[in-house]
Amino acid sequence: MSNKQKKFKLGMDDQSVEKDLKRHFEFTLGRDEQGKSRFYLYTALALTIRDRLVERWSHTRHRHIENSSKRIHYLSLEFLMGRTLNNAMLNLDLEEPIRHTMQKIGCELEEVSEEEADAGLGNGGLGRLAACFLDSCASLELPVTGYGIRYEYGMFHQKIENGYQLESPDHWLRKGNPWEIECPENTRLVKYFGHTKHYHDNEGQHRARWTDTHDVLAVPYDVPIPGYQNNTVNTLRLWKSEATDEFNLDEFNSGSYTDAVAAKNLAEQISMVLYPNDASENGKELRLRQQYFLASASLQDILHHYVMHNGENFTDFAEKNCFQLNDTHPTVAVAELMRLLMDDYFLGWNEAWELTSRCMAYTNHTLLPEALEAWPVSMMSELLPRIYEIIDEINKRFLTEIEQHWPGDTERLDRMTIITGGDYPQVRMAYLAIVGSFSVNGVAALHTQLLESGLFKDFYELWPGKFNNKTNGVTPRRWLSHCNPELKQLIDETIGSDWISDLDQLKQLKPLALDKKFQARWMDVKLQRKIKLSEFIEQHCDVQFDPKMMFDVQVKRMHEYKRQLLNILHVIHLYDRISRGDTEGMQPRCVLIGGKAAPGYAMAKNIIKLINNVADIINQNPRCEGWLRVAFLPDYKVTAMEMICPATDLSEQISTAGKEASGTGNMKFMMNGALTIGTLDGANIEILESVGDDNFFLFGLDSSQVVEARESYNPSAIIEADEDFSRVMQLLQSGHFNRHEVSIFDHIIDSIYNPGDAWMTAADFRSYIDAQHNVSLAYQDETNWAKMSILNTAASGRFSSDRTISEYNSDIWNRSAK
Repeated sequence: MSNKQKKFKLGMDDQSVEKDLKRHFEFTLGRDEQGKSRFYLYTALALTIRDRLVERWSHTRHRHIENSSKRIHYLSLEFLMGRTLNNAMLNLDLEEPIRHTMQKIGCELEEVSEEEADAGLGNGGLGRLAACFLDSCASLELPVTGYGIRYEYGMFHQKIENGYQLESPDHWLRKGNPWEIECPENTRLVKYFGHTKHYHDNEGQHRARWTDTHDVLAVPYDVPIPGYQNNTVNTLRLWKSEATDEFNLDEFNSGSYTDAVAAKNLAEQISMVLYPNDASENGKELRLRQQYFLASASLQDILHHYVMHNGENFTDFAEKNCFQLNDTHPTVAVAELMRLLMDDYFLGWNEAWELTSRCMAYTNHTLLPEALEAWPVSMMSELLPRIYEIIDEINKRFLTEIEQHWPGDTERLDRMTIITGGDYPQVRMAYLAIVGSFSVNGVAALHTQLLESGLFKDFYELWPGKFNNKTNGVTPRRWLSHCNPELKQLIDETIGSDWISDLDQLKQLKPLALDKKFQARWMDVKLQRKIKLSEFIEQHCDVQFDPKMMFDVQVKRMHEYKRQLLNILHVIHLYDRISRGDTEGMQPRCVLIGGKAAPGYAMAKNIIKLINNVADIINQNPRCEGWLRVAFLPDYKVTAMEMICPATDLSEQISTAGKEASGTGNMKFMMNGALTIGTLDGANIEILESVGDDNFFLFGLDSSQVVEARESYNPSAIIEADEDFSRVMQLLQSGHFNRHEVSIFDHIIDSIYNPGDAWMTAADFRSYIDAQHNVSLAYQDETNWAKMSILNTAASGRFSSDRTISEYNSDIWNRSAK
């Protein structure tokens, strides 16, 4: 019997769902008809679905044990899961029975769904990618477990007041999480501080013991990850930090109440907040504590289960386990696995290193050197003394290998050393990951090429076989089937529904791109989604969007390299033209920008203020009525993107070439029929290859041209030679958008004129303006725009995370997808 045909006890029909829903509502939650509320209905519904997940979860675990499957462990500091309810219904094929049950008791499913909070376990693309990957692993029936941290508070809630970003805590767990199951029997002990004692055992072998430590408990909470209608449910294990003792009773009885709970508070800080501000030394230390907490708890857990089934014979450990490190955050796992194998299981250095370096795999997600983790030696040696000793020994042995390979090349030694010299030595964690891993991959073709030729060039010359590319992808279950039900229905009626698990089948839409009737239905779906988004924008931004105007969207983390600034410069250019009555060839458009800036990132927060000030001026100007509307969406998150990407006409992917590793928002927009305006950066290049030049609005310098242009970059000359650019800068410099807030945008203006501007904003302005003009002209040809939109969706199969995970599996994890 195939896994899909497996029979389970709990029914999936209307009556069974209704019976269990009422049971949970009345008996698990203790509610009655008088106490009915949407929140308790949501919780009862979640528990009803979770029961069915647990049944399949148990079956999946037993199947993996029986098959002696190689286990893949995906370590990530972020998992931006979004809401679970709708995804679980889709993957269990329960939407219709549940919708019928809700209607029977007088509630709309959509209203109940709104009671679920977005899980605050991630910030942006890195965490959302990890969530997509877990969905694909389960859908491909691969034995992959995710390991992360159960943050009490998410990134933060973003509010906009007087145009400024204000942050408030995102206590997403305030009402509990019905999807998780606490597993206290699998609690692990994580060590900090203390010192190392070296000794020789009875056989004369050198050993080390980490003693006098400050210990923290890691308590696991498991979340089920269902595959798409295949009865497979994998696990996301999230660790919560707790004190070994809740409080000191002697201190409490003596009246020192603060001191009595000090250890408890210090321990719980570790899993309290996602990405604490690391501008201070305390913030930096907390981030390092978080990273080690994740690595140590997860590796202890994995080794415990390995020994339970295999004993302490580690001969086959690397054949049965693979660790995928999602970016540089969890790479301390390299040293921690060495510590556990040597200090707890008494392997020698050579045997431990051979196993470690055969089962660690590292994914790099950034080309920005400042974004790579590097920790002061003073901090690491105090906080993690045994770990630092191991890294130091790894580095010594690695430098010996370099000296043998390139005798006398001291400059190369300095470039490649894991631990830097100088007055403030640091541990470069990305270098530790490369040295300790058998695989190093980038996440888009250009990104990998730039890693090999730039950031990690020395390592690529030493170990070219380690490096490979795995272009990112997104799950079509959430990012088309769930978020765009109208388009799903149209596609299902046209080519069937198998595309949900085989996105390449969308190629069948290509011949229909010229079919007038199909185009009309396609654009009607887009209009329906734009109407819904317009209502959403009015509710959250108090700005009215006309669904008949073009929807021009840029929603992503706020960062200078993503160039939201370039976008708003174009908006100011349009405003200037409208103000002068120059609207020839202009397409009316609604511009939506959204994203959070890190609390300590002053420039990004100032750009948010500029966007909001510009929006206020435009939206209040009668001349702009019918031509231009601008809104900044506060508190952008996964649920908002589910509303935005189906309604988008134009996707802004305008980062400085050579700065964006991949991007995944570009793929979500493309999948839903948006056209891209973008640079040759990240996965934009592969999107362009897939859809062709005629269906993509390309502009700007490529990565090699950016490097060349830096040598003689003169923004002042560029601005002076461009009348449109000069007008835009004149409006900014005159204080037109900040009449009563003198000089607040001076830093932004200075950055544009700065010859050292790393983001080359001025260099791409003219090309961007011209490309936007071409967008306007193209949108006015409704038939051709519909064709291009259909072709974008038809070409999006390449960007399914199922394809990405299949490549990880075959090329790195060495397993065969079923």
